[in-house]
Amino acid sequence: MLRNRLILLAAIVLGVLAYTKVMARVGSGSPPADAPLEQQADLIRVHKSERSMVLLRGDTPLSTYRISLGSAADEGPKQREGDEKTPEGRYEIDWRNPRSMAHLSLHISYPAPADRQNAELKGYSPGGNIMIHGLPNGWGFLQGIHRLWDWTDGCIAVTDEEMRDIWARVPDHTPIEIAP
Repeated sequence: MLRNRLILLAAIVLGVLAYTKVMARVGSGSPPADAPLEQQADLIRVHKSERSMVLLRGDTPLSTYRISLGSAADEGPKQREGDEKTPEGRYEIDWRNPRSMAHLSLHISYPAPADRQNAELKGYSPGGNIMIHGLPNGWGFLQGIHRLWDWTDGCIAVTDEEMRDIWARVPDHTPIEIAP
């Protein structure tokens, strides 16, 4: 009886892993068109403690999103590769990935020179590849459930629908401020 349950559990785990791997290769489909200029953000503000992200144009909020962060986000700013913390500071969106393993992704310019210097003085890599992204491809049906815990490796996660909105409203080189 126990052996049968273990075999079933192993089959489920392998099936989930295979599904995730296949969906990562399939990608997100076509990204949305850019929003009209008056609906595009010129600043992103992330409030880690509130688990919120706001797109702003001037002083006017365009959209606010509930977010998930790195699993150690409340332990301070990202300092090194693998610490699962979300960075803190001022960065910019420096490139985008329409074929991301997660539903679309916008790259945050972490590490800044100060982040790199701080990590190197302590003898380790600062890490990188910090993104704003949707859910892993194929898992969009989870929608808001993903917000029940912080599950990323330091990234900022939103639902797939929200990511499509963010993608359309955030041009390259948009500054992003990430506060504790």
